[in-house]
Amino acid sequence: MSFRSDRLSQLPAYLFAEIDRRKRDAIAAGRDVIDFGVGDPDQPTPAFIVDRMAEAIRDPANHVYSFGTGMLAFREAAARYFDKRFDVRLDPATEVVGLLGSKEGIGHLPVGVLNPGQLALVPEPGYPVYVNGTIFAGGSCHTMPLTEENGWLPDLKAVPTEIRQRAKILWLNYPNNPTGAIAPRSFLEEVVAFARENDILVAQDAPYCDLYFGEDRPLSILQIPGAKDVAIEFHSLSKTFNMTGWRIAFAVGNREALASLARVKSNLDSGIFQAIQVAAMAALDGFDRPEIRDLRAMYTRRRDVLVAGLREAGWPVTTPRATIYVWAKLPPGVDSQSAARRLLDEADIVVIPGAGLGVTGEGFVRFSLVRSEERIREAVKRISGIQW
Repeated sequence: MSFRSDRLSQLPAYLFAEIDRRKRDAIAAGRDVIDFGVGDPDQPTPAFIVDRMAEAIRDPANHVYSFGTGMLAFREAAARYFDKRFDVRLDPATEVVGLLGSKEGIGHLPVGVLNPGQLALVPEPGYPVYVNGTIFAGGSCHTMPLTEENGWLPDLKAVPTEIRQRAKILWLNYPNNPTGAIAPRSFLEEVVAFARENDILVAQDAPYCDLYFGEDRPLSILQIPGAKDVAIEFHSLSKTFNMTGWRIAFAVGNREALASLARVKSNLDSGIFQAIQVAAMAALDGFDRPEIRDLRAMYTRRRDVLVAGLREAGWPVTTPRATIYVWAKLPPGVDSQSAARRLLDEADIVVIPGAGLGVTGEGFVRFSLVRSEERIREAVKRISGIQW
């Protein structure tokens, strides 16, 4: 007798869970582990958000079910954010859907828009949920390699005609995890044209759009003319506002696709805790506050310390333009799984092996910038002692 579906057998082992198990074993053995694995910010949620939550949680009106796509006031806050940040107008009633974290929405979208046997175009390396959500929906994936030579952008011209005819979702993620790349306007224009020509929904995952380095602010795909006809975009409060455990996000864009996602959600969850939605309104209205600018400055300093140290240790690392990650190219001849094991076994350092994010990620490991500059310097010192 088996109580395991065939779909589960198609899933790869969830990468972050495996890494976390090995990390916990090392910590249990009393080792001083420096964890650059999962991108979980080490700083607290800003006080102005916590204070608003403290008020909201004491209000009995927020202790009830929050059915539907989110409180209208929350969706209006998301629309205000989009207006100020991207100069894009959204209808809060039909073009914004609240999510229990963007992972949930990403996983559920294929259930609402894919039929069994249809395809999703998935970037590789990339976030595993793009693939996993497709498998749960009974679909299949066609991978689009991201390479350094192509600026970490998929080559849409290389997608075969027969694949385009079967594809219904094109997943994108810019600023990109794990590479730190930013998509230029010209590429987003190409994406919109490709989607319109092939009747494909673009699902752009943008949780790092406000975690950029320098003055080059990433675009929303909805800034491209005609994008609302073919695209939705996922936005999360997790990383920008240090709110990973709060589980709140939203999707915006094409009304029909959002309605399909909302219908799936209405059958599977009962909405976002209203007090969290109230706190999220404060966050979205404060996206340009000094606290958020200070976070970007902190990540910039951490990035610079890590990149400089890895280069000094002989790693040919490219400086990322955004996100909270460094996509570190390994010394020649070193594979990512072996590198990750050796870094943990010999230096008590946790990283994500690139191959775990897709075979195209081989030859790289991902560092999350979620440790202090002091700990980063200590990690670099340990890495310098390893003979590759």
